[in-house]
Amino acid sequence: MELITPISREDLERLKVGDVVYVSGEIITARDSAHVRILEYLKAKKDLPFDLEGTVIYHCGPLVKKTDEGWKVVSAGPTTSARMNAMTKELLKYVECMVVIGKGGMDIDFKGKGVYLAYTGGCGALASKAIKKVKAVHWLDLGMAEAVWVFEVEKLPCIVAIDFRGNNIYDEVRKRVEENFKRLRL
Repeated sequence: MELITPISREDLERLKVGDVVYVSGEIITARDSAHVRILEYLKAKKDLPFDLEGTVIYHCGPLVKKTDEGWKVVSAGPTTSARMNAMTKELLKYVECMVVIGKGGMDIDFKGKGVYLAYTGGCGALASKAIKKVKAVHWLDLGMAEAVWVFEVEKLPCIVAIDFRGNNIYDEVRKRVEENFKRLRL
């Protein structure tokens, strides 16, 4: 299934844990410092330089180089999403529909407002091939990895890890591992 931004609630309601999806359209990157700044803006009722509603936030600190033609993404692998648990919970107070992409899972309930898509760690060069254009960059004062990059992507492959109803693939895997461990101990 292909998800094309901006994302709608109807798009998210169709997704189930384990589904393979291909994200296309505009996405933004955000790591720790960017999340902090986004929340500062939202709490101060300041306009963000990008729209969060219906967006895809990729937990990624890309490696980008400047060329004569503009910015070129060399690598765009995911970063560990669990670091953004508390900040994502806070962000959900301000949006009605969003997607988060990262690695390692999150320990949050998206409360019918979003989904979490897993992208495989160590595949940053592969992800960069899905990025067709750097549309903008915001807050470079935070550093290359922490800035908010706006990318145009085409068919970035992901797996639904937390769906709209709160089902969590990581919980399911943990449960199976615990059951197998108990069985082996007998």
